[in-house]
Amino acid sequence: MADQINSLEELGEAAGVETAAPAPEITREPKRDEFGRSYATGRRKDATARVWIKPGSGKVTVNGKPLNEYFARPVLQMILNQAFTVAGVEGEFDVMATVKGGGLSGQAGAVKHGVAQALQLYDPSLRPALKAAGFLTRDSRTVERKKYGRAKARRSFQFSKR
Repeated sequence: MADQINSLEELGEAAGVETAAPAPEITREPKRDEFGRSYATGRRKDATARVWIKPGSGKVTVNGKPLNEYFARPVLQMILNQAFTVAGVEGEFDVMATVKGGGLSGQAGAVKHGVAQALQLYDPSLRPALKAAGFLTRDSRTVERKKYGRAKARRSFQFSKR
């Protein structure tokens, strides 16, 4: 089989056909505003988060409130901090986020998505770790709509024989 491949390459060279060159490597530039912040939008379910990050002491503010006040449950705080843990930059960035729509769980997921996006814009070398963890991909699962003739999205009304 290897002999055939070699002969095909030689045949292509003899006919003047160029072999495919490797794709050029993409070098990403950091994107920061005049205040040294990176901005990104995160989404999850019906929630949308606008997130700004800048180097700092690790202070997180969501809708003007501290993290432990806005997201009182430890699980939601852990979800938000996952992006920093995976990137290995815990406590190095201050986060200012505004969130609208959805419930607390969706909002925490939206802020996590926004933080991950903003981190990779601030420092492109963090992108592989965040990408491998799946934090740069928007989770597109949303609530299914209710259909007519049904009690909920899929549940039928209770059957009555008489």
